[in-house]
Formats: sequence, C-alpha cells, structure tokens
Amino acid sequence: MRVPDFAARPQLSEDVARIIRGRIFDGAYAAGSYVRLDQLAAELGISVTPVREALFALRAEGLIAQQPRRGFVVLPVTSRDVTDVASVQAHVGGELAARAAVNISPEQLRELKDLQAQLERAYSGDDHERIVRLNHEFHRAINVAADSPKLAQLMLQITRYAPESVFPSIEGWPSQSIKDHRDILAALEIHDDKLARAAMSEHLAAGAVPLIDHLVSRGVVSDEGRATR
Repeated sequence: MRVPDFAARPQLSEDVARIIRGRIFDGAYAAGSYVRLDQLAAELGISVTPVREALFALRAEGLIAQQPRRGFVVLPVTSRDVTDVASVQAHVGGELAARAAVNISPEQLRELKDLQAQLERAYSGDDHERIVRLNHEFHRAINVAADSPKLAQLMLQITRYAPESVFPSIEGWPSQSIKDHRDILAALEIHDDKLARAAMSEHLAAGAVPLIDHLVSRGVVSDEGRATR
C-alpha cells in the first residue's frame, strides 16, 4: 500500500488507521503479531501521537487489542466477522439506496453515471487505487442523495471494517460489481425505492463469500469455524 502524503493531510490518525487495516486484511500483519508504535511512526515519518490515536481507534473496532507492557496485538479475523459486517452493510446500504431513489436529483444522477463510467474505465485499466477511490465515491454519492446524514455516518463506520482495497483483486468481482452498479443506477433513475433497496442489498451481501475465500487464501481468515454458505 502506498503511504499517503501526510504533509497534505490533516487527519493523520485516519490515514494511519487505513494503512494498518490494509495490512491486516492483506496478511502483512498476521493475527497474533504486534504493531510496534515507534517502529511504525519511524517508517511513516511522523510522530507517535497519530499512530497511537489510530491504534486506539482500531482497538475500538475490534481489530487489535492492547496488552499491558506488550503493546498492540492483531486479533484474528473470522468468517463470522466478515459475514456480520456484510449483512449489516446490506441492510443499511439498502435503506440508504431506497431513500436515494426517492430523493435523488437529476444533477446527482448525472454525477453517479459519470462516476460509474470512470469506474468502468478504471477497471479496464486495472488501476486498483483509482478503482477503490471511485467505488467509494459512487457509494458515497448515493448515501448523500439519501439525505439521511446519521444513517450515512453509520454506514461509514461499518464500511471501515470492510476491506475495500481487496475487492479489485478478487477474481470475477469487477464484472459482478459493474453489473450490480448498473442495476442500482437503473433503479435510481426510475425512482423505484423497492428495486433500489433490493439491488443495493444484494450487491453488498454478495461480496461476503468471495471476500472470505480471498482472505482464507491469504491466511487472514482461518478455514476453521467458517460460516455456512
């Protein structure tokens, strides 16, 4: 993962937390390993304060634990964790899409179509960082159109636990995601809240199984105790 330009970003702790999450979900920080505060701060060229804040935030998310006199240890990720997050995302995201279908303006719809066109071009170019950014912007634009800021904020908190950066590398997911996004756009364009809810819910829930398979292959999730498929 490319280290962000911290000098241009005021929210250092959020950047650091994103880096640590990425390393957990790509297997670089295995369960049981320790995240060394001083070492990571030196690597990123920043003070220990934003690193400590990021670690506390990740502790609150349940990704790491703090052990007295030993530091911060990475906790195991289970298939139940992944499916639970996907289920909640599907429910909340579906509700936001339904509200967006009712409220979305022609200008917002044009913005979404443009984002989707950019996203599809990024997929064809295999630009992972751009794909992740545009996909995030696509979903965020729908959440904004829903005009439900508290629900959108809840969705943001949930999404932090979902490793968005992993999806572009999952076999078959780009084509599935493109199809799903087009279905969501079609529902929004005709202002069909029920269809929008179903399309978004199915899209978000569908990612759980391939994500678990991918994380198992990377050694992030153990095969033991996997959820029923």
